[in-house]
Amino acid sequence: MSTLKSLKTELQQLANPNQKEILQRFFKTAKGEYGEGDIFLGIKVPVLRKVAKKYPALSRTDIQTLLKSNIHEYRFIALVMLINQYNKANDKHKIFEFYLKNTKHINNWDLVDISAPKIVGDYLLDKPRDILYQLAQSTNLWERRIAIIATMTFIKNQDFTDTLQLAEILLNDKHDLIHKAVGWMLREVGKQEQNILEIFLNQHYQQMPRTMLRYAIEKFAETKRKFYLAK
Repeated sequence: MSTLKSLKTELQQLANPNQKEILQRFFKTAKGEYGEGDIFLGIKVPVLRKVAKKYPALSRTDIQTLLKSNIHEYRFIALVMLINQYNKANDKHKIFEFYLKNTKHINNWDLVDISAPKIVGDYLLDKPRDILYQLAQSTNLWERRIAIIATMTFIKNQDFTDTLQLAEILLNDKHDLIHKAVGWMLREVGKQEQNILEIFLNQHYQQMPRTMLRYAIEKFAETKRKFYLAK
């Protein structure tokens, strides 16, 4: 039995129909919703991470096969294994390029959020970041989310410039999942340097979507939150 086949068999055996129903509702898989067509087996994240450790040498070809699947857990575990391989790789550029070529398969918010900072953000930490601005202008919702969420790694390294510039580009985005992502990253900036976040807010809070603003100011004192919300 091939490694890929045994992995798929193991995941199918771990499927939980009750959890599947919960996840398919939670990740908005109905017709017209952002996760339309996504299929879940109903396996929780800690279990997936544990299984991923058993297949450290899965080939890039097999990882791509998993990424192309319409089964959510296959794509999730593929990204966990890709991150594990990236962390050990001598040539991280190849994995970075592989990731960018497969963004259309990184197509739900949890898939973006686990992987973008650890591959895209980490790789670009000491490099030019033009690609993030290209992704931020994409018609693909998930590429736009990758752009802003990747900056989590920069924020953790006290580097806020790209987060703020990308937030400005995405200020008028129409999608709620971008509003939440931008607001979240702004909040992370504020947790490191609240004055920097307040400078940004004072320039833009009146035009920010409500959800984005609420996420950004979540850690503020009540009086300050009320000030920004009373626009």
